[in-house]
Amino acid sequence: MKDVLFSVLLVDSWTEFWWVCFGLCAQMLFAGRMLVQWFASERARKSVMPVAFWWLSIVGGLMLFTYGVWRQDLVIMLGQSLGIVVYSRNLWFIYVVKSDNPAD
Repeated sequence: MKDVLFSVLLVDSWTEFWWVCFGLCAQMLFAGRMLVQWFASERARKSVMPVAFWWLSIVGGLMLFTYGVWRQDLVIMLGQSLGIVVYSRNLWFIYVVKSDNPAD
């Protein structure tokens, strides 16, 4: 069973196996944000961005960035780095700026 699993995931050790599992979980979190946004927009009957979208974005993005570091994959690291800044900024607007302007 182990040989089949390792062959399918293209890994040679349990360490690599768990890193691939981590990367798959990161990708599922990151992709799940789109479902959250879609369901929220359908419910509101207009395009909306729920706070959960930004939380899933930053957690998934940080996990994918970490996975990219472990794989030493510059494409993954660069692909996630700008997004992490954008997701952080949006959460900052939601929690810090909004609390500065309670009338909003």
